[in-house]
This record gives sequence, structure tokens and C-alpha cells, in this order.
Amino acid sequence: MEVSDAVTALAALAQDNRLDVFRLLVQAGPEGLPAGEVAAALDLAPNTLTFHFDKLRTAGLVTARREGRSIIYAARFETMNSLIAYLTENCCGGDAGACAPACTPKSVRTKRARVQA
Repeated sequence: MEVSDAVTALAALAQDNRLDVFRLLVQAGPEGLPAGEVAAALDLAPNTLTFHFDKLRTAGLVTARREGRSIIYAARFETMNSLIAYLTENCCGGDAGACAPACTPKSVRTKRARVQA
């Protein structure tokens, strides 16, 4: 990852609503979530959410695809992993394995309801 890409990604995540959106999409996994479900889960207005999705897409952190009448957003895990690798590449004198965070997903119950198609 280039410095400019890292700065763009970090800038996109440096806002509380965008960080919440990205974390929710990471939790959802590669299949992503419909925009309406993200809006409901985070209590964000659709026009506000569109602005945040655009910032995250420009930074390469999310993708969007159309399924019928819905737009499904998903986290780009390769970009997320590249950013983490960039941030930790010189960790512990070059031994990143000694200090890199372990990915230990925790089970989280959410109050969001699945949207019926």
C-alpha cells in the first residue's frame, strides 16, 4: 500500500459514522448488507449514508453492487488487510508477528432485522 492510499483510507475512517458503517460491513462479512439495512441499524438518514458510502468507496474500503432494487455494500477486506499490514510492517523492529494484533472475532448480537426481499 502506498502512503497516499493509507492516508486516504485513514481519513475516510476518521469520522464516527463512517467508522460505524465500515465496522458493521466488516461484521456482515463478504456478502455485505443492503443500504437500507445499514441505515436502519445505525439510525442514519439515507442521504447522509450515501455521502458516507461515497467517501468509503473513494478510499477503496467498500464496494457496491446492485441486487434487484437494492444496493448491497460490502467491506473490501483486501484493502483493510493492506492498511493493517502497512501500519504494522515495521512493528517490533521488523518482527510484526511478535506484536501484530490477532484476529479473534467475537460473537456479537445485533438488533438489526433482516430485510425480506
